[in-house]
Amino acid sequence: MSRHELTAAEVADRVGGRVAGDGTVRITGVESLEAAAAHQLSFLGNPRYRGQVLPSQAGVVLVPEDFEAAPPAGRAWVVCRDPSAAFCAIVAHFAPPPPPVAPGRHPSAVIAADARVAESASIGACAVIEPGAEIGERTVIGAGCYIGHGATVGADGHLYPNVTVRERCRLGERVIVHSGTVIGSDGFGYVPGQDGHTKIPQVGIVQIDDDVELGALVAVDRARFGRTWIRRGAKIDNLVQIAHNVVVGEHCLIVAQVGIAGSSRLGRGVIAAGQVGIAGHLTVGDGATLMAQSGLSKDVPAGTAVMGTPAVEHRRYARNLYNVGRIDELAGRIKALEAEVADLKARGAGGPPSKPA
Repeated sequence: MSRHELTAAEVADRVGGRVAGDGTVRITGVESLEAAAAHQLSFLGNPRYRGQVLPSQAGVVLVPEDFEAAPPAGRAWVVCRDPSAAFCAIVAHFAPPPPPVAPGRHPSAVIAADARVAESASIGACAVIEPGAEIGERTVIGAGCYIGHGATVGADGHLYPNVTVRERCRLGERVIVHSGTVIGSDGFGYVPGQDGHTKIPQVGIVQIDDDVELGALVAVDRARFGRTWIRRGAKIDNLVQIAHNVVVGEHCLIVAQVGIAGSSRLGRGVIAAGQVGIAGHLTVGDGATLMAQSGLSKDVPAGTAVMGTPAVEHRRYARNLYNVGRIDELAGRIKALEAEVADLKARGAGGPPSKPA
């Protein structure tokens, strides 16, 4: 058997699951339920796709413990507590190796004489590293990156091509930043006046702690004073705007197109789904969930799930949405009640009954 092949039984051993069906089925890769072939593994990570498991051609499927259907002949389920987490472990086995990166400096890179660049770091073509900047051990600075005056990038990081880290900003260890992201752009601050808007100097920094990942085309503005702070383990998707003096708590998940206005604070483990908008100077408590396209205009308590604009507790929003669909029915009932009231009033005054509307 190829070193890249696994049997269903070996998959179960790796993920702490148990086999239902043929434990000798061999797989050589992974794929979605819809597209998988007999030599591939897939997974059921979302209950809405239960109906795709049996029709799928996948030889092995990772399924949750409450999945009851038996596998067809020649196929196998690996029953496990968390199919999504198990799938991640198996993907790692089959993933192609990353492109090789050798330590050293490309001849076209521009590196200031007093910049401190670790010997084990890799500096790509046309990268610019300004005076006083520091690059840690084994960190990869991709082609066309810009590291500003006095900025620091910790060990084992990876900045993909065309990332900008402006002056004095600080990145911790194992930070991953995808292409096109700008860290330390000026915060949006102006004083209106009769002759226009006077720019307020933004003298603070951005601090990004260990194990943070930023997607492509993210903007993290420097603080007006002090720091804009992305805390340890936060994961931020593409096209997110983080304004000056924002604090993003540990292990937050911020999905695409979220905008966070100045000085707002997100607690630990907050989830902000796509296109959430957060007004300035708000606090979102630990473990809160902000559902897609929520618009926040006030603080959100810890552990709360909100949705809508303005955002409200998600069950209340669902009730309101249900009632919106009944507006025509409710309007008709109100009209009928008004007619009954008018009729009762007319009878009480000794007049004839009103005609139905």
